[in-house]
Amino acid sequence: MTAIDAINALPAAQLRARLAGSGGDAFLREIAEAGSSEGQARLGQRLIDTGQAAEGFVWLHRAAEAGHLDAINMVGRCLDLGWGVAVDKALAAQWFRAAAERGHGWAMYNYATALALGAGLPADRDKALDWLHRANALGIAKAANFIGSFYEDGWAVDRDMAEAARYYARAAAGGDFRGCFNHARMLIDAGKADAAVHWIDRALTLGNDRFRAQVHDWLAARPELRIAA
Repeated sequence: MTAIDAINALPAAQLRARLAGSGGDAFLREIAEAGSSEGQARLGQRLIDTGQAAEGFVWLHRAAEAGHLDAINMVGRCLDLGWGVAVDKALAAQWFRAAAERGHGWAMYNYATALALGAGLPADRDKALDWLHRANALGIAKAANFIGSFYEDGWAVDRDMAEAARYYARAAAGGDFRGCFNHARMLIDAGKADAAVHWIDRALTLGNDRFRAQVHDWLAARPELRIAA
């Protein structure tokens, strides 16, 4: 048995334990260098997360070339956002589509976003909505939120605020911070400001700094709501 065969034969729980234990970083690099696509994908992601994006992209690309679905999606993310590589929206969309067509939920969402916005390929909101529904069926809360915005704005569907509210509520329940905020907006519009307070708090807790600043500005412009943030 080769080294890579031995690594691939490790039960998932044992692999996670080895990676979480002392010497986990060294073990991760060892299995990546031995040719484990899982190790390469994990190492690439860890390097991205710790600010070593250029090396991270190299490892993610190796894993993606070996067919690792998470890595295929992440290569798309790197190309989309310029993490360790020059921004190339068109190539990013190709990687997203490759993973989406193989059933990767986040890639479905990312490919749908590219289609909806025309980022790297011609805009096609009908196709975007189809991919969003596929991602939503797999539990991707951000997809539910985006579907809600399609119904609120009348993209590829007739404008339907009840459907928008339903999808925003699903996104909020799934933990998407924008979904939490949009669900709160729908509750406020329905005269249920008291019920909205919880979801505003959740949005602020889950969101990033830029989003929190936007929510604070939104609330400051609506003192009549009497919702402190």
